[in-house]
Amino acid sequence: MAVQEARGGADVPGGVHEGGCTCGDCPHGAREGHRRAVAEFLLMRDGFAAGQGLPAAVAHSASASRQWVSEELRQSAELVAERGRAEGEAWLARLWRSTVIAVWTPVVVLLLVQSLTAIGAGWSTARTAGLLAALVTGGALTAASWFHRARGGVLAPVIGEDNRLSTSRAVAAAWVLLVAYAVLVLVGRLAAASGHAERDALISGLELARGAGVVTVLAVVSGVAVLVRRVVGLRVLGQKLQKVRADRPRAADLLTDDAGRGAFADIQYVVISAVAVVFAAVRLARRPDQLPDLPWGLAVAVLVSAATYLAAKYAEGGRPVILSVVRAREAGDLDAPVRTGDDIEIRGAGFVPPGAQGADRLTRTVVRIGTVNVHVPLVPVTGGFSNPTDAVLTVPVPVDVEPGRVEVQVVTAAGVETNKYAIDVTD
Repeated sequence: MAVQEARGGADVPGGVHEGGCTCGDCPHGAREGHRRAVAEFLLMRDGFAAGQGLPAAVAHSASASRQWVSEELRQSAELVAERGRAEGEAWLARLWRSTVIAVWTPVVVLLLVQSLTAIGAGWSTARTAGLLAALVTGGALTAASWFHRARGGVLAPVIGEDNRLSTSRAVAAAWVLLVAYAVLVLVGRLAAASGHAERDALISGLELARGAGVVTVLAVVSGVAVLVRRVVGLRVLGQKLQKVRADRPRAADLLTDDAGRGAFADIQYVVISAVAVVFAAVRLARRPDQLPDLPWGLAVAVLVSAATYLAAKYAEGGRPVILSVVRAREAGDLDAPVRTGDDIEIRGAGFVPPGAQGADRLTRTVVRIGTVNVHVPLVPVTGGFSNPTDAVLTVPVPVDVEPGRVEVQVVTAAGVETNKYAIDVTD
């Protein structure tokens, strides 16, 4: 589909709206510019993979054609990345309106449920307190959404430094909102209470013995959110974890790793926490005169889930490593030592960081051979690239490399360096 769009949109007239335009009503805005750039890149990549589009000046040399193709793809990938960043910023700026709708939708649903359940049973101060608490909470979130409208509205506090939704922050935010709403309900009921006995009962509903479970869970998940940020930051600075920035946050970030694969630790943390939050909300609806009394069995389940998530954050990642370097041999080549001009195959692990599978990130992979920095060439195949990969890199040995014993080191797209591996280069 993307290739067809590129072919069909090749004759779109130019103008001020092409490229990175971010005006929301423009048909050639940021989204359209990004789609067009992606379609053109895919068309170019698949054409090169099929051997099409090579100029006659470089077609006779395999190394020259590979270098030329890689450079063309790099320039096109940089354009795609620029359009992607523009689209991400424009999308994030528009998101705050959707977050406001998402905030007020539960308030409307609560009003309908309260109205329907009041038929026959009658209206009560608890229903009024619940609606007023929802209005106060919704108003506060709407104000916060306005002040953070350029960063996603309400979602701004749960977006991490890598521009992805943070699972730990989202879970902690859910518990904070639940507890804040429960306290506001009690405040509303306390303000409407007329007798001393009723006021004393409402105040006793805030005692730790009533809400020990939910308070403990709130403290732990909030601590996990803070600790995870610290752990990830230190591991990135220590080059033990590779992080690349995403173009924009996605809902799937809550359940996946940076590469978009489902992560067990994240999934179980979100699922168990969501079940516990729903249970606590139902308990609040049934007993609006006290904090939700979360059973210790369910509270412990949430704590175990949080500990599992935190342990996974300590264990994930790892520094990229070179295991071996050999001379790349094509069909018909004789066995020989590594010489300048030859291709070498670097075998290891972690050369492509999670989330860096895009061509613009792959082109940032560099191999340092002695004192010479060599950018890893992109080798296109239908649907992707055969070089570089997470486990194997193939690069030429430049003529600037002095014969003798030299060290090879890989610098990934995340800026992390591998260990040094010594090889012998002959004349």
